[in-house]
Amino acid sequence: MKKQTGWMIVLLVGGSLVLLLLASCQMTGAEELPTVIVSGIFYVAANGDDGNSGDEAAPWRTIQHAADTVGPGSAVYVRGGVYEEAVTITVSGSAAGGDIAFKSYPGETAVLDATNLTVPSADNALFLIDSQNYIVIEGFEIRNYTTTNANRVPVGIFITGSAHHIQIKNNHIHHIENNGGSDGNAHGIAVFGTEAPDTIHDLLIQGNDLHDLKLGNSEALVLNGNVANFAVTKNLVHDNDNIGIDLIGFESMAPDPVYDQARDGLVSENVIYNIDTISNPAYFGEQSAAGIYVDGGTRIVIERNRVYQSNFGVEIASEHQGKATSYVTVRNNLIYNNHVAGLALGGYDTLRGSTHHCVIVNNTFFHNDSNQAGNGELYIQFDTYDNVIKNNILAANDQSLFITNAYTQNSNNVVDYNLFFASAGADNSEWQWKNVFYQGFDAYRAATGNDAHSLFADPQFVSAATPDLHLPAGSPAIDMGENLTDVGSVDFDGQIRVQNGVVDMGALEWTAVILDNFVYLPCVMS
Repeated sequence: MKKQTGWMIVLLVGGSLVLLLLASCQMTGAEELPTVIVSGIFYVAANGDDGNSGDEAAPWRTIQHAADTVGPGSAVYVRGGVYEEAVTITVSGSAAGGDIAFKSYPGETAVLDATNLTVPSADNALFLIDSQNYIVIEGFEIRNYTTTNANRVPVGIFITGSAHHIQIKNNHIHHIENNGGSDGNAHGIAVFGTEAPDTIHDLLIQGNDLHDLKLGNSEALVLNGNVANFAVTKNLVHDNDNIGIDLIGFESMAPDPVYDQARDGLVSENVIYNIDTISNPAYFGEQSAAGIYVDGGTRIVIERNRVYQSNFGVEIASEHQGKATSYVTVRNNLIYNNHVAGLALGGYDTLRGSTHHCVIVNNTFFHNDSNQAGNGELYIQFDTYDNVIKNNILAANDQSLFITNAYTQNSNNVVDYNLFFASAGADNSEWQWKNVFYQGFDAYRAATGNDAHSLFADPQFVSAATPDLHLPAGSPAIDMGENLTDVGSVDFDGQIRVQNGVVDMGALEWTAVILDNFVYLPCVMS
């Protein structure tokens, strides 16, 4: 005979009384017990025991035990040490009860080390969140998840299904590697929205350091499919062999194509450098990776990022024929010394998709196309229309090459109020528009109708060697932009974006320094 039973237990955990609420269950005998879901403050330590109470004096041994046990409103502090486990989060917080937070103990670092783990064939990660909600993962070092099997995909942190209210903060993720040749894949952080209409939403990825990742055909930090209402901010992404941050649509990640698109998000204040496919076996010596890439995403703001020494700085494109990247705003970014181009938009050939209704305003581009391969600062590719490119500073290297555009599928793109400079001068500058080359700034403007209000002048950066791309007093870029709602409220530094009533060109608004009751106007000394 089965008996319906319920449980309520009060325990002393971490110095506090904790109410344990256990769901009703079917009992077939005295040996069957319900799953324990608890709330409170708990601890995991390398010298703990999963049979302990989980308080600070008697910690659990494994993070997985905590991830199977705790309930809404819980905080799990993991003491410093090495944990050789892959953790699947099987519990959720709630709006009413609060988040479930997994954190390194203050002042210590808990390390998930996969040196002795095998990458399984199914969905996996050192932290896996599959359709769980109100979860925080903060302050871990996640490392050494590697494989030589091209059919397996190691991931540092993996969020999938229809999860929501997830925070991934201040983690150090490195040496996640697929060494299986040209067909391999790996990710540092991956977010795959695989259901519809339910989304992955209310997602924060902040303050993480991702480096030394061997990614094969994949990305260091990726949001793909049915993912909405996200912020990817203040991360450090560097020294990886494929794309830094990628926002993807139209890869059949979600079962309904209407929802199969990363959207309505913010990518801000990230620092991205040394993103390069040259040693990646999937690319056979090509340099094809962007620091920030939107491939089929929509309604995304990319602002106040620093991207340098990568193959492309930023790319907004679509790899899928008949599909588009759209309504993306790229503003107030510093993009410099990238190998192939500063910014690329449009499909990379005629079998790809389009870029439309995107806004590229108030960025500073400096000495991109450092390979001098003939792409320039702006690389406009196949099928671009209804885009706006304004208020940017573009300082070219010795090629004096600013814009390349080898495709005639280019319509209603507005290019104006920009400042261009190369040391060779305006008459020796190089341009391509709708597959026609022009020498000289005036020749380009007369033939294309572009840049009627633009300038060719030295922006007088504080230092071109460092580079320090701030403007000094007297720069011709000051107060020469067009006031647009798309410029944002603050510049790259977080200063008020529009001062003196008119926006400056470039990512950095010039600001007088106020000392006591005097205004000090900095100048350049000769």
